Amino acid sequence: MMRDGPPAFVFLFRASHWLGWICLCAVLADVAVAQAPPRPFELSPARPVTEEEPITPIPQPPVADPLKLALGERLFNDPRLSANGKLSCSSCHNIRTNGAAANRASDSFDTLTVFNASLNFRLNWEGNLRSLAAQAESSLENPAKLNTNVDEVVRKLNADADVIKDFRAAYGRPPERDSVLDALVTFERSLLTPGSRFDRWLSGDASALSAGELEGYRLFKSFGCSSCHQGVNVGGNLLERQGVFRPLVAGPPERVRVPSLRNVAATAPYFHDGSAATLEEAVRRMAAAQLDRTLTDQQLSSIVAFLQTLTGNYRGSPVVGASP
Repeated sequence: MMRDGPPAFVFLFRASHWLGWICLCAVLADVAVAQAPPRPFELSPARPVTEEEPITPIPQPPVADPLKLALGERLFNDPRLSANGKLSCSSCHNIRTNGAAANRASDSFDTLTVFNASLNFRLNWEGNLRSLAAQAESSLENPAKLNTNVDEVVRKLNADADVIKDFRAAYGRPPERDSVLDALVTFERSLLTPGSRFDRWLSGDASALSAGELEGYRLFKSFGCSSCHQGVNVGGNLLERQGVFRPLVAGPPERVRVPSLRNVAATAPYFHDGSAATLEEAVRRMAAAQLDRTLTDQQLSSIVAFLQTLTGNYRGSPVVGASP
């Protein structure tokens, strides 16, 4: 028996006809997008761009036990953590300025800032330490730094009744190896510097950066700087060879942990040997040695302007450079 209506092949023809038009429109749309000129940065105040960029904002410091946090800060500033009783962690890592020190070349390598160190995947220039506790213990034992050890520090602290009281309140027991290191790590994890102008831009504040600073960021990405300097710490998450196209610094190490560029405008001098006195010099040398690129004065100025927007805040105040 025949049914009313057109044969089935008519429906198949119509379906394939419309499917062809849909595919053609999709192809034309792709071509139009590919041929469209690149647009400048456009940002709505209500539209964060974090997911679209290789850099993410610094978070607020993690929640911590206030007793352990206060005890960690006390230890960070305690000269009993050195063999001669004259140096403390804050002697080389001044948190009132840039988290480093005015005389930063305290040993064979330039002193790295302690700010945002907890966001790095490894510690030290060579990236040979994998945790804040390991880094703290290494600094205690380094002859060029504190020149002591955890056991000796614990012995000194247990001779102080007030310190014993504070440890009992925070940890339920007198000072011991694990609690001393934990208190220091708890404090160091709090040393984050959120709220930079660049982070405000990432979070949706279109007015946070000028056109020149945005141009610097565009160059930073297009030249390949963000291949190594990306993520929440704008670096600190991989190892890289120094001097890919030409020498960058004299001497070893050949590979270093890519340093963070957070607060970089406040952490002169630059490189592990402190050989670049200004940010402009450091950027120009990096472009030549790592990217085989000679920057024009305008390009250099734009990139430096962008890097200056990475300065964050600690305890409500901007990070500042150390006094010479």
